[in-house]
Amino acid sequence: MKYFVVFFFLVLSSAAIAQDIQPSQKVNGIIINNNTRQPLPNVNIININKVRGATTDSRGYFEIDVQPNDTLHFTILGYQSLRVRVTNDWIKNKSTKIQLTEKAIALEEVIIRPFNLTGYLEVDSKLIPTKENYRYSISGLTQGYEAGEYSPNAFGRVLGSIFNPTDMLYNFFGKNPKELKKLKEMKKDDTVRNLLESKFDRETISVLLGVDKNELAEILQRCNYSEAFIQTANDLQIMDAISGCYEEYKILKKK
Repeated sequence: MKYFVVFFFLVLSSAAIAQDIQPSQKVNGIIINNNTRQPLPNVNIININKVRGATTDSRGYFEIDVQPNDTLHFTILGYQSLRVRVTNDWIKNKSTKIQLTEKAIALEEVIIRPFNLTGYLEVDSKLIPTKENYRYSISGLTQGYEAGEYSPNAFGRVLGSIFNPTDMLYNFFGKNPKELKKLKEMKKDDTVRNLLESKFDRETISVLLGVDKNELAEILQRCNYSEAFIQTANDLQIMDAISGCYEEYKILKKK
């Protein structure tokens, strides 16, 4: 009976390993506007499982590495994002046609309030508001922490947010090892990095990490990044910030 159980687990392990090392295959497709039927260039495609990216050309054509059951995420400004699962028939036929729907966006009135500048540098430099962001370094860590506007307890909050075992960082970083491994994969793929560098909506990075957009902001707050950084940084900077915070969290946890 013992030998049978050992043999059974060996078979399962072999099957799992074989599945993990299954070679990637390429699929392609054409993305069109579902209303005009015209091809859509510059659509961003990311394989969420492999963290690999592609972009459509002027004909709406793309090609990307996949395995069965991978999920592809399609995004382009002004259109509703779309997720498509890679099926066996798509891999067999190699090509497909995907339709994206335009967003209906109502533009609100924007009022621009310029600074009342006098033309004198000495005076105008005092009229324009400034906000200072302070970063604190911890011995043994490669990066510092941005604590936003100065407060006497900023440094304590930095340490407290990391060492508190009930903190969101502990819950997020401790329970999402697979998603966080994607951070390294995201840095390897130039297409993904270029995509994130041009985006500010947090949609792609939240999909890749499997978290809500609001959670991303809260994670960065717990890592003591300022509100100004959270609001204005592009998605690539957000990814690097979370990645850096995660690496430092691992160092402090070991210590």
